[in-house]
Amino acid sequence: MKILVTGTAGFIGYHLAQKLIERGDEVVGLDNINDYYDQKVKYGRLQRTGIIKKINEGIDIEYNTLLQSSTYENYKFIKLNLEDRENIEKLFEEEKFDRVINLAAQAGVRYSLKNPYAYVDSNIVGFVNLLECCRHHNIEHLTYASSSSVYGLNEVQPFSTHHNVDHPISLYAASKKSNELMAHTYSHLFNLPTTGLRFFTVYGPWGRPDMALYLFTKAIIEDKPIDVFNYGEMQRDFTYIDDIVEGIIRVNDNPPKGDTKWSAKNPNPSSSKAPYKIYNIGNNNPVKLMDFIEAIENKLGKKAEKNMLPIQAGDVPSTYADVSDLIEDLGYKPKTSIQEGIDNFIDWYLEFFNIKVPSK
Repeated sequence: MKILVTGTAGFIGYHLAQKLIERGDEVVGLDNINDYYDQKVKYGRLQRTGIIKKINEGIDIEYNTLLQSSTYENYKFIKLNLEDRENIEKLFEEEKFDRVINLAAQAGVRYSLKNPYAYVDSNIVGFVNLLECCRHHNIEHLTYASSSSVYGLNEVQPFSTHHNVDHPISLYAASKKSNELMAHTYSHLFNLPTTGLRFFTVYGPWGRPDMALYLFTKAIIEDKPIDVFNYGEMQRDFTYIDDIVEGIIRVNDNPPKGDTKWSAKNPNPSSSKAPYKIYNIGNNNPVKLMDFIEAIENKLGKKAEKNMLPIQAGDVPSTYADVSDLIEDLGYKPKTSIQEGIDNFIDWYLEFFNIKVPSK
C-alpha cells in the first residue's frame, strides 16, 4: 500500500513509519516540526528514518514543501502544516495514496489552556482538510488518532467506546471528540471508511519530552524534585509504543464496513451503519502513579524527591481502557509490562543524551 502518515517527526508517527517501511509499504511522512517541545528529539527521529544525516546543535535545518528523499527507497518526507489546504491538496493529487493514518495534532492537555488556537488550527481545521482530500481522492481508509481524554468527566470504568463521551474537560479532548464526529459525518455522507483510535498514555523510547516518564527520568538523574500531581492519587493505563503501533497497523489493514445490526433507536457510539469505528488502545491494566515512579527508581537505582501537588486543571484522576472490541474484532491486546517498557525507555534516554548512570 501507499500510505500517508502524518506526524512522522512525532513519537507515535516515527515508530509507525519505521514499522510500515520495514514491512514494505510505500510511506510518505508529513510533519510541521513545530517547537511545542525539544526539536532535537524530532530531528533525531528524522535522522533515524534517513531524512537527515546529522542533527545540528542549533536546530537550524530548514525544509520547503518539496518531498525529501530518505535512505529508504520506500520512504519520503514533507514538512507541511495540515491547515495548509492548497499544498495538502497538491500532495494528495500528486502522490495518489491508498490509505491515510493521521497522527499529526497539537498535543497536550495542559498546553490547551494556554494556547487554544493551536488546537483549532491543527486538530480541527487540519483534520477537515484531510477529510476533504480523502473524500475527493478515493482513499480506502482513514485511520486517525483520538485520545482517552475524550472520556472527560466519565467515572464508570473501564472506559468503554460504548459509553457516550459528551463532557470533555479540556479543549484538547474536545478537539479529539470533534474529530470523531466529523469522521462519522464523512463516513455517512461519502462512504469513507474511518477508524478513530483512543490512545491511552503512550510511552517508550523516543517519547515526548512533555510526558511524565521523560520529565521524571530527567529530574531523577539530575537530582531534582519531580512534581507529583493529585498527591500521587493518579492511575493511568500506560501503553507501550510497540503495542500501540501493532494496533494501528492491524486497524489500518482492516477498514470498517459498517454494522448491519446498528440501531438508531439504541445507538452504539463506537460504530454505525456507515463504515465507521472507534477503538480504545490501552493496556487494560491501570498503574498507580506511585508504582510508575517506583519502576523508574528501580531502573535508575535512585530515589526520587517528590513534590506533592493538587490535580491540575484538565487532568482526570484515572484512566482504564476496555479493549474488548479490539480483541474481538482484530484478535489483539497490548501486553508489554510497565517495568519492561520503562527499562527500554531509560536505556534509550541514556544513550540519546550520552548519560552515564553509576551501576547499582
